[in-house]
Amino acid sequence: MSITTTLPTPEAVLQLEPEELAAYVLKHVATDRNYLNLTNFMSDSLARHYRNDEGVLNALLEAWAWLVREGLLVEKDRHGGVFISRRGQRIQSRQDFDAFRRSNVLPKASLHPIVAERVWPNFIRGEYETAVFQAFKEVEVAVRAAGAFAPTDIGTDLMGKAFNHERGPLADQGLPEAERRAMLALFSGAVGLFKNPSSHRHVTLTNPHEAAEMISFASLLLRIVDSRMAANGGRTSA
Repeated sequence: MSITTTLPTPEAVLQLEPEELAAYVLKHVATDRNYLNLTNFMSDSLARHYRNDEGVLNALLEAWAWLVREGLLVEKDRHGGVFISRRGQRIQSRQDFDAFRRSNVLPKASLHPIVAERVWPNFIRGEYETAVFQAFKEVEVAVRAAGAFAPTDIGTDLMGKAFNHERGPLADQGLPEAERRAMLALFSGAVGLFKNPSSHRHVTLTNPHEAAEMISFASLLLRIVDSRMAANGGRTSA
């Protein structure tokens, strides 16, 4: 669909950030049967439609550059020709495009495997509260399993037992006492702040960057649990 149809006025273009405008540009070029390059995209007819508004034309250039940088448009020849990448071709709707943008905020490859499998899909769908809750639930589950605790051991009490600075099975007795206490505080605080509130009430979370940082934190905590298990030879220590 032509971008001039979906964004008919200069004002409609200028209100969008480059990555938002890029969704309309990608849709536009996907239906263009001409040789695909920047010159053809920035055609005289497009410029005339927007009355040669320099701000609009620059905004369209920014959106094009974003698509190239993200690998959705790929240069193919010395004449500036491009093609829509396989990833770009899989984007068939605005929902697909939004999911792609979220995946850049929270790269799946950087996450602990459990988080990547069980949490990332909710994040990509924009279900941030669910994703954050699930991430810290996985931390709780991993700590319970690593310390061989009962199913009734939950939340901050569980963290207190697992990382007790004197006798916790996941405490690193090779660390100074102050650092062992800090590790206990780290896990207890994380579960108490990011998991427990969602267990008892609705928590509104709309910022994908904040949600991504929380989930990445949970991913780090899971790696710490893994390292404590590895240090114990896969067994808990008394």
